[in-house]
This record gives sequence, C-alpha cells and structure tokens, in this order.
Amino acid sequence: MSKNLNSSLRRKKKHRDPMKCYDELPYELRQWLSSALLPWSPRSALKAYQKALRTKGCSEGALAELDEKQIRLLEKDCAIIWGEQYPKFSHA
Repeated sequence: MSKNLNSSLRRKKKHRDPMKCYDELPYELRQWLSSALLPWSPRSALKAYQKALRTKGCSEGALAELDEKQIRLLEKDCAIIWGEQYPKFSHA
C-alpha cells in the first residue's frame, strides 16, 4: 500500500467539514439547496452559484441559472440511464 503514497503527483487537499461549508453558504443558496433535485456538494453549488452570479448579476438570476443547469443534468442522466426513447424530464 505504501507504493501509492510515493507518487510525484500532488495530493488533493482535504476538504473541510461539509456541514461547516454548508453553513457558510449565502442564505439564498442554502434555501435553493434545501429543495434541489440533485445532491449538490456545498463546494460545487457555491462554484456554480458564483459563476452564475457573475454572468447574471443578481441572486435571483443566478438561482434561475442553477435551476436550468440542474434540469440539463437531469435530462442528460435520464437519457443515459433509460435511453433516448424515455420521455423528457418534466419539472412541473
């Protein structure tokens, strides 16, 4: 087992406590995550939110962008899991 530790590759940094990271998220993003359809990690949700916030300029627009991203990911997963003939994902 020790041979795996002798790599010249950089090791991944240890992530902090996920609950602490969640608690530090902006309030609007925590509210959105509480009803999200996918199991987002606090880190990936914050990264996507910040990117959307830069492009949309407001938190409402950023959250709408996250909704769209989530739907695209679900539609992609449906096609992979059940095939292209499976009905489109409906988010009514």
